[in-house]
Amino acid sequence: MNSHRRKSRQINVGGVKIGGGAPVSIQSMTKTDTRDAGATLCQIRHLEEAGCELVRVAVPDRSAAAALAGICSRSPLPVIADIHFDHRLALASIEAGCAAIRLNPGNIGAAWKVREVARACRERNLPIRVGANAGSLPAENNKQFEPGPPAALAEAALAQAKMIEKAGWDRIKISVKAFQPRTTVEAFRILARRTDHPFHLGITEAGPLFPGTVRSAVGIGALLLEGIGDTIRVSLTADPVEEVKVAREILKATELRAFGPVIVSCPTCGRCEVDLPALVDEAAAGIAALSSPPPDGLVVAIMGCVVNGPGEARQADLGIAFSRRRAAVFCRGEVVARSTPSGAIRELLKRIEDWEKGNERG
Repeated sequence: MNSHRRKSRQINVGGVKIGGGAPVSIQSMTKTDTRDAGATLCQIRHLEEAGCELVRVAVPDRSAAAALAGICSRSPLPVIADIHFDHRLALASIEAGCAAIRLNPGNIGAAWKVREVARACRERNLPIRVGANAGSLPAENNKQFEPGPPAALAEAALAQAKMIEKAGWDRIKISVKAFQPRTTVEAFRILARRTDHPFHLGITEAGPLFPGTVRSAVGIGALLLEGIGDTIRVSLTADPVEEVKVAREILKATELRAFGPVIVSCPTCGRCEVDLPALVDEAAAGIAALSSPPPDGLVVAIMGCVVNGPGEARQADLGIAFSRRRAAVFCRGEVVARSTPSGAIRELLKRIEDWEKGNERG
């Protein structure tokens, strides 16, 4: 785990702690019509099953705000109301029982409207997320900076945070987002030097599933490896469940969270003498079907190369190194069984089942 994380204040969103050393949490956003409470709740439940911890819901009009009460009362996840243009929608969402507000003070209008929202949030101890998107920077920022660069994003976000603070509330989460990972990363670096509010990370409009996954992993992962970031949302033109899956893998790859076992496998080359992709699929399916899930963070290596395979398998908690006719099964660095390639996965699954019992075979 990263022991050099940026120090930030801590806020609480419906029981989920953000910042202050709390685990980096995973968010997503519903893509249903919020006025359809049934469809929205169904999507929220799917998100929760996938491992989402916070969910944002668009509130574009009064009908959506009216539906929010039923959504908040039945949602298995804390609901963050996403508000733009009309402060009355924020006030209605607060009354409906949301756990936090996502607000853009710059498009709400007069300062007194921002103060009303801040006062209502303060009375209920609800955090407010503010921030800037490269696609909708305030006009004054565009005049001072070339549109979209890191400094413009950082200044816009800090200005919004100051508006909330001047309105008398300091439970704030800040986000700056651009399509370009470099712009996003550099903007957050600026913010990290100038504020201790917790940060919400994301790459906006990242695109379809595959390219969006790569773009999000580059930007979010770079910041997390620097110790910057307290909660994340992967933005994909796809089912929001896919956003949660990608977010979990980013946190696993940066070693900030552990979700189930980690499968290490080689990419294969001309030296591989077994059908390694099929064997890895068999292992993954077998692990998923175990009656008792293996411990989070258990490292399982499935290697098809006689060059690096034995070393990688030895470094994992459990591993297999394949050759054409034989497979060596490793446990904590030691060979504990030898098998045919066809029987090696079954042997591995037995070892995984036994892992928590403390009676590894061999």
